[in-house]
Amino acid sequence: MSTEPVICFGQQPSGFFPKRFLYAKIQTAKKLQAKIGGRIVFFYHDSDADYRETITLMEDPRTKEEGRLNFTQENKVQKKYSPLYLKKIPSGWKEDIARKLPRFVGKKAVELFESATGATAADFCLDMYQRMGLLEGIEVARSSDKEFRMKASELTEHFYADVPYEGEIVRAEMHEGSLRLHEGGGSYFTIPIPEVIEKWQKNPGRDYRFGWMQSVIHSTHYISGAGENAYLKKEDFPEVQFVDRDVIDKSNYAYIPEL
Repeated sequence: MSTEPVICFGQQPSGFFPKRFLYAKIQTAKKLQAKIGGRIVFFYHDSDADYRETITLMEDPRTKEEGRLNFTQENKVQKKYSPLYLKKIPSGWKEDIARKLPRFVGKKAVELFESATGATAADFCLDMYQRMGLLEGIEVARSSDKEFRMKASELTEHFYADVPYEGEIVRAEMHEGSLRLHEGGGSYFTIPIPEVIEKWQKNPGRDYRFGWMQSVIHSTHYISGAGENAYLKKEDFPEVQFVDRDVIDKSNYAYIPEL
């Protein structure tokens, strides 16, 4: 096995202009690579279904008012329960956002947005990050990728599965032998379980995600954010050196490139 450093950071799609904390993770990884060498892998967790992850939070430079822009979906089931890699972008969404963006960003940033492509929320976000030059020289591993899932460690008792429901593919939680969807608060409802759930349909919840990811990527260094530091059991992974991402102000706001 290669002894080359493998520097990894992970994040869900985080807005079509990425949140500043994702930008900070990328910059931290690149600075570390400049010191120790090796390669960088971005674990792109596009299996998540939470549409709030892709809210693009910006500030009007003149009034300082906050603006929240996000993707829209074709129907309620897709919006609430389909994974981000399957949340389809409806016709007219891009044009609508392009009309709203000049309030927050300059002409070149609008043009960059207009040049981006992608049929789903996750694809569009990733294309934007690449067009911004943020991922130059960085490998991307997607949690939705069937080959990645087949290589990863087995998920048996508690996992999420991408399964059919009401004409869509949804990310349902396997809980005590049943598949369930989260209505909100502490409310859930069960959905039919397919006769067979294949390994390529499965992906982990938060508490199992790092180990599942690590079984494929084998990172030696991991750039962790504030949220991850609150739940990651770092002692379970002595082979990994965890590095806090750089501090950045307004971390939940969108990173807007200087063009």
